[in-house]
Amino acid sequence: MSRRLDVQADWKRVSPKYVLVVIVGSLSSGVVASAVAVFLWLVAQLWWAWIALIVIVVITLVMLIVAPRRARSIGYELRADDLLFRRGIMFQRFVAVPYGRMQLIDITRGPVGRMLGLADLKFVTAAASTGVTIPGLPDEDAGELRDRLVELAESRRTGL
Repeated sequence: MSRRLDVQADWKRVSPKYVLVVIVGSLSSGVVASAVAVFLWLVAQLWWAWIALIVIVVITLVMLIVAPRRARSIGYELRADDLLFRRGIMFQRFVAVPYGRMQLIDITRGPVGRMLGLADLKFVTAAASTGVTIPGLPDEDAGELRDRLVELAESRRTGL
């Protein structure tokens, strides 16, 4: 019996505050890259650096415009035997992580996320390609989800 992936599932979303984390990350990357381009243009006298500056500014603006949609595309669902995770706008990625295969469940908090009360939940399995991180979870939800997943992982592992 094969179970098809239900793309229209009841997805749990990340916090709307996560958009601010994405915007701050995009802005800081854009500012640093722009500073390097300005340095190369004005100090190192490289004529092509102004073209790089324009490209960096355009890419940063596009990233800022797309940020809310990128944050809304992230979702997860707890199913009977696994956790299903999705992300992506153009190229969607769906990953099913069986509870019995979870080896490490880690909570991390970046500086901006910490200020907003958000955390990232990371799952590690034996397969390197299935490392999944659910970003932008409220601190309390991340802790509860971690505890629930540890409980499910331990119960499934004893059955292996």
